[in-house]
Amino acid sequence: MVVFLSSLTVPFTPPFNKRSHHPISVSVSSSSSPSTNQENPNFVAHQNVTLRDICQAHVPHHILRRVEEVGYLTPTEIQRQALPVLFSRRDCILHAQTGSGKTLAYLLLIYSVVNTQRSSVQALIVVPTRELGMQVAKVARMLAAKADQPELENKACTIMALLDGGTLKRQKSWLKAEPPTIIVGTLGSLCQMLEKQMIKLESMRVLVIDEVDFMFNSSSQVSSLRKLLISYSSINNRQTIFASASIPQHRRFLYDCIQQKWTKADVVHIHANPVQPMPARLQHRFLSEKSKKAGNAPATSVVIDVLKNSHKGSHEILLLEEKLNFNSRAASFSELRQGGSYLLVATDIAGRGVDLPDTTHIYNFDLPKDAVHYLHRAGRTGRKPFSENKCVVTSIITSEERFVLQRYENELMFVCDELFL
Repeated sequence: MVVFLSSLTVPFTPPFNKRSHHPISVSVSSSSSPSTNQENPNFVAHQNVTLRDICQAHVPHHILRRVEEVGYLTPTEIQRQALPVLFSRRDCILHAQTGSGKTLAYLLLIYSVVNTQRSSVQALIVVPTRELGMQVAKVARMLAAKADQPELENKACTIMALLDGGTLKRQKSWLKAEPPTIIVGTLGSLCQMLEKQMIKLESMRVLVIDEVDFMFNSSSQVSSLRKLLISYSSINNRQTIFASASIPQHRRFLYDCIQQKWTKADVVHIHANPVQPMPARLQHRFLSEKSKKAGNAPATSVVIDVLKNSHKGSHEILLLEEKLNFNSRAASFSELRQGGSYLLVATDIAGRGVDLPDTTHIYNFDLPKDAVHYLHRAGRTGRKPFSENKCVVTSIITSEERFVLQRYENELMFVCDELFL
């Protein structure tokens, strides 16, 4: 269980030379070595390069203008390294910390290849949760919003969110009338529509699997995901993108991608900033709580009662957990993004890809089960370009859990200070 303390003041606005036939794995730190430049022929060496410099030969002008209007001017490390590879039409594994800009990177690729004059699904983005799907669809629509200018004569790019708990009846009508250009969907809803032959993917140009490690770790989703990857691997001009902050045993994953034909043989693995997985502006601390039993976090209702008594009149308390129905979960996010000060009490559903850009404090009542989950939870705060201020992650632990937290410190290379009350 985790609590996010958020003080929102504004509404949220989103978040080669010759082709080789061998996979490339590129690890890029903040100071790239000459050997890295040689291994990756698409390496963008100029540190002052802008997003427009990288994208203007590929991405429509009105998309780039929208990107700049919302403040994305300088590429992040993953964007600087990945975009030239993506524009070269090679399959790619985007491996970088949360908040590093992976979503914008693959959306820019998608807008560089889709043809809005064609009535067909040309890009499919698969996400593990409804919340992440809503977020990605919102960013995609924001970028595709057409300005009121006469030079934009082409049709607008249409984006459909096909998410668990949504109203499939309306989406079926839409699909029958005219297929959208881009679909953002959870695996369950996508498979349901594919089985009913409501979606045809023969014209698909880009397939993105976001938070890929999360889906491969879920036994309920792994079979469907593999089926989806294998079914459409025969589309010759399809480009496949995997994205995640954490890909355990990534060399083995890269090998499996090729052997199982989930990707082409020349897939590129780009691991940006592998030596600094935690943003420097995050402060980590822990508080020992003798009354808390190890592995037995307070029930949600108990936590909410404690917060109500501790924060009377200052913060509204919102709840986000898996067992809530989809409408209640959507309502919580809607309230967060309308502005004000909130305490969001959430399970790990909020730890995967969800943008809470103005979150200033995270409290782990239930210690994450491993370093990867700690990384994802901590990554909900201090996300560029919205926050350059110090943000705090506090873990409430027992003395027995201190050893576990120290392991996370060693793996993720951060220092956690003790907080004394």
